[in-house]
Amino acid sequence: MRGLLWLLALAAMAVGVSLTARVNDGYLLLIVPPYRIEVALSLAIILFVLAFVLLFLVLRTIGLALSLPSRVGGYRSRRRREKATASLHEAIRLLFEGRFTQALKKAGEAYTAGQDPGLAALLAARAAHGLREPEKEQEWLGRVNNPRLDPARLMLEAEMAIDHEQYGEAVSVLQALQNVSGRHIAALRLELRAQQGCGNWPEVLKLARVLEKREALAPELLQEIKTQAHQETIRQQQVADEGQLLAYLRAIPAKERSLRLTHTSCQALLEHGVDDEAQRMIEKQLDTQWDSDLVQLYGQVRGRDLTSCIARAEKWLPQHPEDAQLLLTLGRLCLQQRLWGKAQIYLEASLSLVDQRAVRLELARLFEQTERWDEAMPHYRAAAEQVALRPATQLLRLAVSSAQQSPSVPRLPG
Repeated sequence: MRGLLWLLALAAMAVGVSLTARVNDGYLLLIVPPYRIEVALSLAIILFVLAFVLLFLVLRTIGLALSLPSRVGGYRSRRRREKATASLHEAIRLLFEGRFTQALKKAGEAYTAGQDPGLAALLAARAAHGLREPEKEQEWLGRVNNPRLDPARLMLEAEMAIDHEQYGEAVSVLQALQNVSGRHIAALRLELRAQQGCGNWPEVLKLARVLEKREALAPELLQEIKTQAHQETIRQQQVADEGQLLAYLRAIPAKERSLRLTHTSCQALLEHGVDDEAQRMIEKQLDTQWDSDLVQLYGQVRGRDLTSCIARAEKWLPQHPEDAQLLLTLGRLCLQQRLWGKAQIYLEASLSLVDQRAVRLELARLFEQTERWDEAMPHYRAAAEQVALRPATQLLRLAVSSAQQSPSVPRLPG
């Protein structure tokens, strides 16, 4: 439609010019002695227009010819930039696909072409990390000289240090990152892993609580992390006095307490001789949630009033009559109180449910203290046989597991 309009406009202009030329009787007189040139005005105008167009075309052609080298150079430069941009995009795609060798190659091409060299160097360093080539990692990281990319470079350095189990270095890098760009969620997650690797459990607890407020990790995972941090801190507190241990245990928030944490806490209290506190803690936990391992720990309590412990355990027995650990605990408590008959009944009942080395040893001790040597010796022998058979059983399980995982090794019969 536009071409048709231009054609109509040119036709109209031609008609207008022809009509104007028909009614125009003027002429152009050029006197160049001894010559005299007389030309119709309409023809002179047409000749002037044609001469102008011709001069314009000549000058335009000369200009294009003179600018041809620079135009070719610009075209080649533009092509190089387009190719470098494509290489950078390819490096990003290949990196996400896990094709680290090709990603490293494309990132190197983009860096050589000068297309965002800082970002290309970061991509190359990440690809080298995926290939487990530390020398290339450091080489490419050293080429990132753009201050705008410092936070990204420090994050990548911290991640690499953690993967190489250089946790102290990772903490230092993350502290430098905090001075540059503050503490965002991704950096807090990395710092949490680094502090776990360093064994800095108070800092792990602090970071876990910060991440919990920001809802940055799953609640189950955060609870597991906090439980582990408390357990390791309690184990470290065992070398301190009991006052510090009790103060720490009482400062643990109720929502961070768990069955595993109670087990670790009670073990620490028993090792420090704080049996009454351990007794109260176990009883409170078992009233809320039953656990056989915690019941077994209850049998190690040496409080001032073991009679109340026996009475409490006997109240649990009707609810858990088939719990071998509860029967073992009752047997141990009765043995401490020299209730020989009840202790033997409970220990033999536990042995009838599960043949445990601990039960055998307690029965042997019972018979020794009651001077029944002939009855004690079979239990000592059975306990010793269980210790001797345990390594052989573990070796057999390992052989079976290896045979099932390797098709070239025949499976053991049965």
